[in-house]
Amino acid sequence: MSQSRFNHVFLTQRVILLRTLQRMVNNHSTAEDLLQETYLRVTRALSERPIDHLEPFVYQTARNLALDHLRARRIQARTLQEDVPLDILQSVAAPISPPEDATQAEQLLEHLSVSLGQLSARQQQIFILSRLHGCSYQEIADQLNVSLSTVQKELKLIMAICVGVAERLDRP
Repeated sequence: MSQSRFNHVFLTQRVILLRTLQRMVNNHSTAEDLLQETYLRVTRALSERPIDHLEPFVYQTARNLALDHLRARRIQARTLQEDVPLDILQSVAAPISPPEDATQAEQLLEHLSVSLGQLSARQQQIFILSRLHGCSYQEIADQLNVSLSTVQKELKLIMAICVGVAERLDRP
């Protein structure tokens, strides 16, 4: 497998890879860094040995780097917590939001629940797999035996419903 073939695969899959990494690490700049590291690691691997299935190898490398990053962040957070005495941790006050914010959030959740409850069973599954389980559109399509286009259209409709609910609540 040549470097030029890898460059072509990487450039055509870059946007999808970046989105996948962003979903995993929840930070655009970190995802960009991980994407660059993926490129370097795969380039290094190609110089050491031939890789038969390049695309899956690239995705697995990116995924592993993201998981390593998340693991390191968890360890760092745990270490920072252990460094702070428990009595100090317990004395830190949680941010207080005005009661209106809580009321508005409750209303939004109630309205969203009603609106999402009116979706078809398939639409509800698509929403849950996408937003709660973090599945990609392709994973959802494969799991539900529907086309990628169907997943995209259904999610667009569902998100429009959610935005509509939020906008109605924001109006005086």
